[in-house]
This record gives sequence, C-alpha cells and structure tokens, in this order.
Amino acid sequence: MIEHQKMPLVYIIILTWNQWDMTLECLTSILQVTYPNYKVVVVDNGSTDGTVESIKKHFPQVEVIVNSSNLGFAAGSNVGIKYALDKKADYVLLLNNDTLVAPDCIDNLVVQAYTLPDAGILTPKIVYAGKNAQIWSAGSRCHPLTLDAMSVSQCRSHKLQDCEPRLVDYIFGTAMLIRREVVERIGLFDESFFMYYEDMDFCLRARAAGYKLYYVPTAIVQHYVAASTRNLIPVRYYHKAYSSVLFFRKHTQGMRWLIVIPYRLSSAICTVLRLIRQGQLNAIRAYLQGLVNGLKKRRTLC
Repeated sequence: MIEHQKMPLVYIIILTWNQWDMTLECLTSILQVTYPNYKVVVVDNGSTDGTVESIKKHFPQVEVIVNSSNLGFAAGSNVGIKYALDKKADYVLLLNNDTLVAPDCIDNLVVQAYTLPDAGILTPKIVYAGKNAQIWSAGSRCHPLTLDAMSVSQCRSHKLQDCEPRLVDYIFGTAMLIRREVVERIGLFDESFFMYYEDMDFCLRARAAGYKLYYVPTAIVQHYVAASTRNLIPVRYYHKAYSSVLFFRKHTQGMRWLIVIPYRLSSAICTVLRLIRQGQLNAIRAYLQGLVNGLKKRRTLC
C-alpha cells in the first residue's frame, strides 16, 4: 500500500460540451471518492446550455477552463492535460462527463499504478449505468492483423468477478488513468482526430514507447453510453469514418495494407447497409463524406 503522505496527486479531467445535468451528476459522484489527494478540472468545449454557470454555482471548488469553441475530444482533453501537468500532477484521470465514479475507484487505480511500475495507462471496469452486472469495457485487445479493437469483455477468459489486473492493448478515453511520464515522453493526443480513435492512437504510441496498459477490475465506473452524441447521429458517423481513415493511414505499413484495405472496405459496406435498414439516410451521407474527407485529410464537419 501507499503511505498516506506519499499519495500521488491525481488530476481528474472532465471534458464537457453541453449536458449540464449529466456533468453535475458526474461531479457529485467524484466528490464522494475516498482517495485523499486529487483535484478536479472541467474543460468546457464552448457549451451553450449554461453548463459552465451550473458548475460554478453548484461546485465552486471545481476548477473550470472554458474553451471559446468546440475543440473536439483530443484538443479539448489536451488543454486539461497540459494544465494538470503544469500543476505538478503525477497522474491524469480522463473521465467522460456521462460517467459515475465508485467511491474507491481512484484508490484502486492508483494502488495498481504504484505496484505496477511498467503501467503507463490504466482503465477501470466500465459498466453500463444502472446495469452493474453488464460490462461495457474492460479494455480491448488489438487484432494483430487489422489493428481493430477486440473487446476483452467478450472473451471467454473474462469473468465479471475477476479481481486481478490484466494486460490490454487499448484503453478508451471514457476513463483512463495516465502516468505523467507517458505524456512527457510520447506527447499529447494527436489533434488531427476531432473525436474517435485518438485514444487508440495514444495507446499504440504508449506501447511503442515500452509502456504497458492494464485493466483494473476492482475500480468501477458507470457509463451512460453515447449520451454525449445520442442526438447527433450524422455527426457521430462522420467522425467515426473520418478518424478511422486517419488512424489506419497512420498505423498501417507494408504488407498489412493487403489485409486492412479489404477489411475496412467490408466494414464500411456493413455500416452503410445497417444504416439503410435503420432508415438513417443523413447518417449514410455523413459517413461516406467522412471516409472521403479522411482520404483527403480534410475535415469539414464538426
């Protein structure tokens, strides 16, 4: 265990864009955590629904950084990470505003980070909000040929009651604890990604630098899945398509292209067919435009 006087400083960074009510619920859960040495910073991406005012009114102890516009996940998170490092944070915990944190979550993450010196990034067990028995993410494996994320929670070896940390390849930005030296060594999120795939890119870079990624099942976070983009379906599909092209262009080399190109093409066809069945014509147009703009490296829709 860590001696109380040596507890590392953890900065919790919450990126917001509207949804003031959900953000307040998230902050309420955070202020009940038992870890003794943490600070909370909300980075607001130009909310127009009174999010900033609501936070300042109900949580005056929380630091708020206001961006003049929506910078996206990567650039918005970078604002908070840089602030935290300037304030001498030992760890940065990125947390979606549509999450709820268990009281002992940070304790369990930091203890494992302390006892696993090769751990660069750690993730808690992320469960669906209100469905504690259903896991949304336990970290992911990287497919050795396609680089795609394979859910660990769907593997036969995974059990809900597991207590031991385990190695993973990808950790999602929904909840990720990052050791300070990782950012100092590999840099911040790649801001070419507006949203989606920036966390996978960051994980690949961390692993390439020799750091390991761990899933910590004793740390629990509840997640209202896709709550931040639920009413923005075309925008969501545009950025998934756009960012996927950037990601695979950045990390695919040599003969792997012979596998990645047909795999991604079949994935795109399946996505379009699914959207056709759902009658999501606007989402189809946005998705195809995202693919084209990704190939051109020209982002036009935010």
